[in-house]
Amino acid sequence: MIKKIGIILITTLALTLNSYAASDGELILKKNEPSEVKDCFEGVNRATFAFNQALDGIIFKPVASVYKKIPSPVRSGVSNSLDNLSNLVTIPNNILQGDFALAGVNTGRFLINTTVGVLGIFDVAHALGIVEYEKEDYGQSLAKAGMGPGCYVVLPVLGPSTARDTVASVTNFMGGDAWYNVTVRNDTHYFRDIDYYSSKVTGGVDFRAKNYDAIENLEENSLDFYASVKSLYLQDRQQKIANTKKITNTQDDSDWEEIENK
Repeated sequence: MIKKIGIILITTLALTLNSYAASDGELILKKNEPSEVKDCFEGVNRATFAFNQALDGIIFKPVASVYKKIPSPVRSGVSNSLDNLSNLVTIPNNILQGDFALAGVNTGRFLINTTVGVLGIFDVAHALGIVEYEKEDYGQSLAKAGMGPGCYVVLPVLGPSTARDTVASVTNFMGGDAWYNVTVRNDTHYFRDIDYYSSKVTGGVDFRAKNYDAIENLEENSLDFYASVKSLYLQDRQQKIANTKKITNTQDDSDWEEIENK
């Protein structure tokens, strides 16, 4: 009951705030401007960032370096499957944001790729010309409804985030993520908890492998790696909220694939 009430409150909040959001999106962009996001917990954030770097050096970087050697078709299949699963969060957020046409497109993509595409391994929908695809999450929905990001935070293992996005991500565990529902939350007899957590770990490794060279170059050429990552993340987040392809000041958006943990 508490979980259901939580989902209703978040949904109501998003829809209510949406009526106050600037129609041209300027207010939304202003609130999410990187320079406007305060680093209220910088000391703790830097400590967590250092911990994540150490963890990356011990686990993710070595695993990603091995993963990169796997044949490209296999890695593409894994990425396609992970993208397909992300539709289970994207579609409800398309609806929350009033993008019903896009919700229909993504629903079609999910159904086609899950069935004909063998659990999303093959992007059959793209081959059929259904190419529109934008990932959305509950943090983006709240942002588009007019809620500001709050303070910048660095989460253990998960990395950069904001106060708004961290709170919004709880929705995934309150019924907002169908993949979590059928694997962890409910005993469906078809999936197990390990299926959910394995997909998240694989997503992290896939992200690290895709951005292997970009991350190494950024660390090598940054006077303050923490500040560079924060700036890049906030720019990238602003672009995703605005659904723009504008190039960031640091590197182009194709080099920074956001992990699906929101």
